[in-house]
This record gives sequence, structure tokens and C-alpha cells, in this order.
Amino acid sequence: MDWWNDIVDWASSDDGWRILSGAVIPFVAIVLAGIIGAGAGRAGIKRLVAQRDFETRVAAVAALVSAGQNAARWHSQGADAREHAQQLATEAHVAARLLPVPGADLAADWAAHQLEAMRVNSVNFGLTSDSTLGEYQNRLIEWVRHPRRAKQLFGSDLDRWDYDNIPVDELQKPAPTA
Repeated sequence: MDWWNDIVDWASSDDGWRILSGAVIPFVAIVLAGIIGAGAGRAGIKRLVAQRDFETRVAAVAALVSAGQNAARWHSQGADAREHAQQLATEAHVAARLLPVPGADLAADWAAHQLEAMRVNSVNFGLTSDSTLGEYQNRLIEWVRHPRRAKQLFGSDLDRWDYDNIPVDELQKPAPTA
């Protein structure tokens, strides 16, 4: 306990107070300010990166929605407009696939399949095309809001479509025995 009394006596002396007020307190204040500043900077950078990621996702989905609108009017467009719309759809597909977001591949594959279906069905543009386009937009927007739900939003459709594309002959073959 004597050492504590010695420290208190030294801190109350003129020399001790001069060292504390001239070196130790400013050093501690600078270190604390650095820690607080680093924390605030890190939080700001995280927010900025999250905002940029969200904007990138929104831009990719906006491009996919625009491609969907073009696909819904596919048969009423001329050859040049179709070529341009196909190029925009390809760019939107690539942009969506390259997003660093969970489910980006599923969303891009689902959107490509839906775009192809809308192109095929655009001959009879009407109520069904509007509802298909609306569902397409809503599911992509839902994916932007909740990207981790992509497996729910798109996975079941993609699995169903893969199953639908299996030739009937392969479905009727007996399972191989081991």
C-alpha cells in the first residue's frame, strides 16, 4: 500500500502534476480520440459500402426489369429493336450474375428463363403478359430487399423447370442397381 501512497504523493507534487498534465493526459486523450475516430470511420465506410452494394443491386434489377418489359413486347418490335433488346438483356444477365450478393446466380438464371418465356408468349400480349411481367418485377424487387431468400424465391422454379426439361425417355428408365 505504500507504493500507492507514493504514487498519489508524486502526482500531487508540482513535478508529478506537470508530467501528468503535460504528457500523460494528452497522450491518453490522443489515443482515445484515435480509437473513437477509427470506429466512426469504420462505421462510415461500412455504410458507404453497403449503400454502394445496394445501388449496384438496384441497377442490375432495373436493367433486368427493363429487359422484361422489352421481352413482353418482343413480337411487336422490329429486328433492330429485338437485337438491341437482346443485347440489353444479356448485359443485365451478366451484371446480375456478377453481383457479390447471395443468390445472384439463381436470380440471373431465373430471370433469363423468365425473359425467354416472356419473349415466346409475347405474341399474345395481354393480361397474362402483364401478370407475368408484374410477378417478374415483384420477385426481383423482393430479391433486392432480401437477397438471402433467393433459394426460396428462385430455386424451386429452377428445379421445376429442370425437371420439366428432362426427356420422357430418361424419366421412364429404371434406376440403376448397384
